[in-house]
Amino acid sequence: MNLKALIALTGIAGSLYGTAALAQTDWPQRTVNVIIGASPGGDTDFNARTMARYFEQITGTSMVITNMPGGGATIATSAVRDADPDGYTMLFGHTGHLIVTEVSGLADYGIDDFEICCIPAIDQGAVFVASASSGLTSVEDVQAAEAGSVTFGTEFGGYSHLQGLIFQQETGAEMMVVDTGSASEKIANLLGGRIDVAGIAYGAVQDYVTSGQMVVLGQPNDERNALLGDVPTFAEQGVDFVMNNPYIIAFPKGTDPEIVAKMGEVMEQITQIPEYATDLEQGFRQPVSFLPQAEAMERLNAIRDAYMPYREALQAAR
Repeated sequence: MNLKALIALTGIAGSLYGTAALAQTDWPQRTVNVIIGASPGGDTDFNARTMARYFEQITGTSMVITNMPGGGATIATSAVRDADPDGYTMLFGHTGHLIVTEVSGLADYGIDDFEICCIPAIDQGAVFVASASSGLTSVEDVQAAEAGSVTFGTEFGGYSHLQGLIFQQETGAEMMVVDTGSASEKIANLLGGRIDVAGIAYGAVQDYVTSGQMVVLGQPNDERNALLGDVPTFAEQGVDFVMNNPYIIAFPKGTDPEIVAKMGEVMEQITQIPEYATDLEQGFRQPVSFLPQAEAMERLNAIRDAYMPYREALQAAR
């Protein structure tokens, strides 16, 4: 399976929504509740809150961010799925929340059970890091380690679990995969020497990398994200491991298509604001990316097809 062809995605798609139809809807008229399946402070929360600031700037209407972590984001996705389709409840998630949970069996629903609006951003800031105490400094070190001697911290059934499975398949490494929980818990376990390696947003660990407490092993992008500095891709190290994580804006099934389209148009306008690009760069070393509805669905379906072969392995770990 060529994950690079199916998953790698960079740049901004230039397709625009038709303005004639959009002019017919007067949405939004009141505050929009944006539900996310993550705790405050992480990359998903950051992207949602950054979007919300510029949404208000463009529309004059506010958004409130509601954090519903837990259950592999199924608490949040269920809340949106079951909400009134009036356009005032919206999900801001990513493929881990709406695709990996379906593949792993954490949820019995997926992207087809929502009105997918767009891909508002793509996480190209993820890296694999090792604790300094592990002595690992490269992919070769992980590959050369005795089977089971390297501990990989993840959240079972989630996106980072799938990262670990694909990384092992592409490198031939045999790591001990353990459930450590969220990004903040991975960081604590790395610093405490309880795990050796984890996949995590660079923005969350850059201070520890700078201080020498962690070592970056590589970035799973098809080409270097220059905002990460001198961090090699896994492809540069001879490993065909490309795994970008698109974010997703979605509404409950049955939401007025004009509202869904209007949100997509607003999001695209946001991506064209220079200050927004600066915020993403400074926050999580993330370049601006955007895909409108049709292209987003094509990409998300391709990702789901690419992840399905790992269904049994993800479910077995639950």
